[in-house]
Amino acid sequence: MNKIVIRPVEIKSNHSYILSFNHFSFADGPLGFYLAYKLFFKQGKMKRFYIMSLKTQMEKKWWLRYLGSFSVDPGKLSVNESLAYAAEILNEPGNLLLFFPQGNLESVHIRTIQCQDGISQIVPQITGKCQLLWSSNIGEYFESLLPSVYFNMLDCGTAEDFDFDRFKQDINRHHRESLKKSVRFTVEED
Repeated sequence: MNKIVIRPVEIKSNHSYILSFNHFSFADGPLGFYLAYKLFFKQGKMKRFYIMSLKTQMEKKWWLRYLGSFSVDPGKLSVNESLAYAAEILNEPGNLLLFFPQGNLESVHIRTIQCQDGISQIVPQITGKCQLLWSSNIGEYFESLLPSVYFNMLDCGTAEDFDFDRFKQDINRHHRESLKKSVRFTVEED
């Protein structure tokens, strides 16, 4: 890595956390762990780290389970169990769930994040205090042979005031602003 830049937000105490971001690489897991360590663990706010991963990825990379990963299999009956388990772990303050709402890998430079509805099924089941956070993670090389990663964070409120449509609008607006902040490009006409 050339450099890592975190543009943080305030992290609430005595909450669990859903940390979501754009899914552009297998390196997203380690990047998520790095961000969780820097912003949550070092401040004494995180106790346990979990990642929701596709079952197909868990089958290929069995060792992910040792890093706090559990599987979800969209389109199968077991998906409800996985979503209920995610909500259950989020009832405990200090637990952090790394969650990729896109549900698949996409280019880091896409301008619109297409969210699957998993998060809208998890959040209503959470009974404890839970803060939702988004990070638009942008990688760029510029003049270096090594990439720089920019974590552009957004506080998306709490489970108590969650609205899925507002969540999608907020993260898409924030993602477009993050691209403008982190990437040098010629201004395009709409």
